[in-house]
Amino acid sequence: MTTFVSEDIKVCVQSALSDKKGIDICWLDVRSLTSLADFMVIVTGTSSRHVKALAKGVEADCLEHSQLKPLGVEGGQGANWMLVDMNGVLVHIMTKEARALYQLESLWDPVWKND
Repeated sequence: MTTFVSEDIKVCVQSALSDKKGIDICWLDVRSLTSLADFMVIVTGTSSRHVKALAKGVEADCLEHSQLKPLGVEGGQGANWMLVDMNGVLVHIMTKEARALYQLESLWDPVWKND
């Protein structure tokens, strides 16, 4: 991964999630653990509609401020979990129920960090 790009994307993602009222935003620095990404972020949305709005916000902010498009987006209408791959930053956007069920933070426990 290109760290300076990931850091720039991280700023855009954080701004978008905060602006769209994402809940309990948690960042995980996974650079030493995987080549899939430099960072993973997990955030809660209040409903499937809010989850979708958060994903759209991440896409729009990163495109506007960094001219970067996501490599992929999974999930969609009615989804309780969406994944936005921002090339170095994986954004997991989940409803409260999905987040409680999958407990992604516990999978990456040694690197979990609440921002």
